[in-house]
Amino acid sequence: MNLSAKNNLNDLLHHSGRLIEVDFLKLLTDTFPEQVTFSSSFSYEDQVITHQILSNELPVKIFTLDTGRMFPETYSTWSSTNAAYNTHIKAYYPNQDSLQDFIEANGPNSFYESVDNRKQCCFIRKVEPLQRALKDNAVWITGLRAEHSGNRKDLPLVEWDESNQVIKYHPLLHWTTDQLKQYISANHVPYNPLHDKGFVSIGCAPCTRAIKPGEDFRAGRWWWEDADKKECGLHEHLPPSPKGEFSTGSTIK
Repeated sequence: MNLSAKNNLNDLLHHSGRLIEVDFLKLLTDTFPEQVTFSSSFSYEDQVITHQILSNELPVKIFTLDTGRMFPETYSTWSSTNAAYNTHIKAYYPNQDSLQDFIEANGPNSFYESVDNRKQCCFIRKVEPLQRALKDNAVWITGLRAEHSGNRKDLPLVEWDESNQVIKYHPLLHWTTDQLKQYISANHVPYNPLHDKGFVSIGCAPCTRAIKPGEDFRAGRWWWEDADKKECGLHEHLPPSPKGEFSTGSTIK
């Protein structure tokens, strides 16, 4: 358990509503040197956070999860972001043995066949690589926004992630899509062109579609499933185990 990080949580909560995003990011990097990391999927919100980090030269490690089934436009945005900021965003990939065994046993598109198959695919392609990416870090910065899901409206800006044993900070939690667009335009931030084609929440290509006017923000993700099942396991909240130890995060919700 990362007791040092957890013990700082109350102090961070006190400051989170009083400091602007960049100043709070600076506080985090001062408090936890070389232990602050940010996961980007190159969405609107992630691009804004990337700009805030890199334009202010904050010592935050930026990584992405390359599932192997991302849109070409997402890979292009990754490349253009590296070029625009003269940076190198590190990628974490699925364990090849696990992925090969899963595909050989179930086929390449078995996620359409059952929720269990889809969750297992998400675990192999995203959750397990995320666990590797977060190892030895104290703070995980995310692009979660309340506007994306009803389940996220009551999230605090700063919280403790029991499954990954890190502090999570959601700097743009209360930003609207219009605010993101204005910021991106004003600061000439590269962004995924799929956003201009009706894609709001962008994940793997086989599991993401554009949404129609009036549809929920998450309607384009795993659209063949019931709405209450549409999570991949990256941001689940797990209770402590009966022995008082925190879960490893192997259950996906």
